[in-house]
Amino acid sequence: MDNKTPINDEHWVREQADRSLARLLPRLEQRFSTAVDEVEWLAYRERLERHFPRLFKRLYGLYGGYYDFFYHLESIVASATEMWIARSPELKALDAMRGADPYWYQSNRMVGAMCYVDLFSGDLAGLRERIPYLTELGITYLHLMPVFRSPDGDNDGGYAVSSYREVDPELGTMDDLAELATELRHHGISLTLDFVFNHTSDEHDWARAALAGDRTQQGYYRLFPDRTLPDLYEKTMPEVFGEDHPGAFTYRTGIKKWVWTTFHTYQWDLNYENPEVFNRMLEEMLFLANQGVEILRLDAVAFLWKRLGTNSQNLPEAHWIIQAFNALVSIAAPAMVFKSEAIVHPDEVREYISTDECPLSYNPQLMALLWDALATRDVRVLQRAMQSRFAVPSGCAWINYVRCHDDIGWAFADDDVEAVGFDPGPHRNFLTRFYTGRFEGSFARGAPFQEDPATGDARVSGTCASLTGVEKALTEGDAGELELAIGRILLIHGVIIMIGGIPLIYLGDEIATLNDYDYDRDPEKVGDSRWLHRGAFDWERAEQRRDMETVPGRVYQGLLRLLQVRSHNHAFARGDTELLDTGNRHVFGFLRSSEQSTVFVLGNFSEHPQRLEARRLRQMGMRKTMVDLFAGQTIIATQELLLEPYQLMALARSA
Repeated sequence: MDNKTPINDEHWVREQADRSLARLLPRLEQRFSTAVDEVEWLAYRERLERHFPRLFKRLYGLYGGYYDFFYHLESIVASATEMWIARSPELKALDAMRGADPYWYQSNRMVGAMCYVDLFSGDLAGLRERIPYLTELGITYLHLMPVFRSPDGDNDGGYAVSSYREVDPELGTMDDLAELATELRHHGISLTLDFVFNHTSDEHDWARAALAGDRTQQGYYRLFPDRTLPDLYEKTMPEVFGEDHPGAFTYRTGIKKWVWTTFHTYQWDLNYENPEVFNRMLEEMLFLANQGVEILRLDAVAFLWKRLGTNSQNLPEAHWIIQAFNALVSIAAPAMVFKSEAIVHPDEVREYISTDECPLSYNPQLMALLWDALATRDVRVLQRAMQSRFAVPSGCAWINYVRCHDDIGWAFADDDVEAVGFDPGPHRNFLTRFYTGRFEGSFARGAPFQEDPATGDARVSGTCASLTGVEKALTEGDAGELELAIGRILLIHGVIIMIGGIPLIYLGDEIATLNDYDYDRDPEKVGDSRWLHRGAFDWERAEQRRDMETVPGRVYQGLLRLLQVRSHNHAFARGDTELLDTGNRHVFGFLRSSEQSTVFVLGNFSEHPQRLEARRLRQMGMRKTMVDLFAGQTIIATQELLLEPYQLMALARSA
């Protein structure tokens, strides 16, 4: 809609929202108010009245042109109400607690971890037995990779969902998941799951019914009788996985139709132009909230809406869908918050971040540029990008990570690279060659993912320890290089722990797990190098975590110390981050501050000692005498400050 339409007239929207709610409330109260205590109902009604205007605005923007819009509006609100009534008393108590502290996820005690259930603990019951390991590490946020029922064989690592209400039988049952969520919550850990809501598996009941000819279920997806419209769409759309799946459409002979399949042929894109799809997915979302999920990672948010003549990514309606879901969750399950997954241009990533949309978001740019700075020993691109793009709206937070289950892509803005004199294309190729060990002098042992032989474009796979040089140093028996490699691990983790937001650790990295080269013995994994860093968690290796004579022990204890610094200093709680120009292109610096405390964080991204002039230190607000919270030492910098290779300092003013 353009700026002349009523949806952009705030007065009109509010007036229509008030009228609509006035009509809806008596009908809702007649149907539902007797199902709960009167006080409970009044609290629910208050939330409904508070959030209904923004819900109405977004639903009207999406579906206001339908003749039966108000029927769908009532159905959607009724679905939310039914799911709220089904919510357990313990979760409703959590809703109230989160209402008193709505930005709970900004706490300096928030520490994230992620894993595959089967690789970490075998199944959900086994994961419950491993909770003490998580609490020892200080984890307060656990992200489980896809746990839902999906097809055997091709399932995109579980991102082709066959049922949102059934767990993969090899992992357990939905009851097991709900019990795990409860036990995690009792240990202060918030459960995070993926919500794959752009598409379903072609084995989902909806898709099966569509293949059987059910016209209602066919309307849940985007089906075309011939190639006329698909060809027009593809003129302006890039391919996502061109090698595996050319184009964005798949022909199904049984129904003689082309199905929109952005990612893989077995993943059918949902049709959010159909309000029934929105309502059905709302029910699936709130079902998960009622199992105890506290953070929901919204997968592939950029692709939700399609429009001819565009690349069908990041369209306004994609944001409206999420904002409408946000309003409904705020009404029916306010303890749950959204986290966006948008591997797009950094400026577009930021567009999804707001308290009315996704308060949490992955920070792929920081991840990529930490690896960039390690390879180049030059922090200028990292510093420039963070200065212009790190700030987020009030009440929001980044999820910062050094790697995840996926590959490492060079998701940074070309203008940041060009500003410091690098050519973006060759620079990305250099990074790929460096981290796959093809660049002379590289310390990394990684593998390319989806490499284009013609252009050299690729992404990189590998564990943190192998990419930072631990594997190479151990293979060559080089104690000096091993020291540097451990320093690199602690440096980049120190940045994500201290820079602001929630640090996220891929479980296994805390014990310096190396690449698993046996993955290609599995026919289902051959050719997908991401399994290089998705090996089974090594519990024998984890037993070394308290032994400082071992690599796992040195890394684990170093990370524990970093996390302790974070959790015991108010500067890392809901404070501000200010990026600093250290005057040395090898040293990254930022300031964390709150009303109670200020900490200067400095990191040397070089294998050589680096010096900062005292004059520059004073300009950044540092005193001559500071305390390094990480090393536990008093630092006196009268003339200059010396940072050892890959040293991280967290400097606070001495008493």
